[in-house]
Amino acid sequence: MRDVLLIRFGEVYLKGLNRPYFLKKLVDHVKHVIRPLGGTVWLSDSRIYAAGMEDMTLAREKVCRVFGIHSVSPAVEMEKDDFEALCHEAIRMMADKQGTFKVWARRSDKRYPISSMDMAATMGGRILEALPHLKVDVHHPDIDLNLEIRDFAYLYTEKYPGLGGMPMGTGGKGLLLLSGGIDSPVAGWQMMKRGVSLDAVHFFSFPYTGERAREKVLELARIVGEYGGGIRVHVVPFTDIQLEIHEKCPEEYGTLLMRRAMMRISQKIAEKIGAQCLITGESLGQVASQTMEALSSTDSVVTMPVFRPLIAYDKLDTIAVAEKIGTYQTSILPYEDCCTVFTPRHPATHPSLKKLEEAEKRLDSALIDAAVENTETVMC
Repeated sequence: MRDVLLIRFGEVYLKGLNRPYFLKKLVDHVKHVIRPLGGTVWLSDSRIYAAGMEDMTLAREKVCRVFGIHSVSPAVEMEKDDFEALCHEAIRMMADKQGTFKVWARRSDKRYPISSMDMAATMGGRILEALPHLKVDVHHPDIDLNLEIRDFAYLYTEKYPGLGGMPMGTGGKGLLLLSGGIDSPVAGWQMMKRGVSLDAVHFFSFPYTGERAREKVLELARIVGEYGGGIRVHVVPFTDIQLEIHEKCPEEYGTLLMRRAMMRISQKIAEKIGAQCLITGESLGQVASQTMEALSSTDSVVTMPVFRPLIAYDKLDTIAVAEKIGTYQTSILPYEDCCTVFTPRHPATHPSLKKLEEAEKRLDSALIDAAVENTETVMC
């Protein structure tokens, strides 16, 4: 008999002939988070198992943060041939419980001589005899006692939800445009949940944005990176480009021209690092630069896909996720990013692409290449 984590996966089941690839990635990620705790991890009979950890609670918390995991149950693993011993262990597990319960039994090993219904009824009866303070409620129990017959027998009463999604690295690689706000860290996290590994690019406008603003962004990258093994942040010097736009172009187009420059730079960096898409935290209609026309005008300067996982979110939706993943308190720190520098008083919401292109003719295109050349890369 030993304590184990019984780990379930969800969407990976749907992968057909590609399932072994996805499962290997998922098991590797579980091994990565368990390794510092001294445990072992293995796959058997449509479940992942982990045992031998120094701190089972910490291990469970870490596994629940692995993308692709549906739920985790701390369980007792026993030999399945002695049903009496299983009943005794079930009584021990329920001894300090209060309220109502139900026994759920299932057999993946159909050769097991006792049916699932008979196991549940017999075990429930033994518990009632030994612990008369408990009552059975098969419809709305306070406690679910689960018995699974697989290669071994597993008993557990708790099921902790995981993050779901797909294993990291199975969805390709993306480059996240990471500001210091609430939206972009959430957008990056949402894409990681779909199996996309991330690098990030941040546009830094010293001295208009200071070192504390830069550190805020790097801290956001560290928090999001905890869900996927770390994130590299490519810090782009953006001051010269912003000043040029501010001095030479119509004010109402300033933000959109800045966004178009960001997209050009981001694509060049993405191509250098092997990323296959750009990712932003934009939401339709949230600000002037996020109308359909404005988004179309920024997308028109790049050839790779631009993913916007928050496109239909309102701000409360995004805040709820930010609080869940731990980025919200950092995002609201009062340090400005480059998007707040030289903000137009009356920004264009329905821009003319022709006028944007005409305005860009006044700009020195060499500044784009210089910004890429002088980018600093920080591992978070």
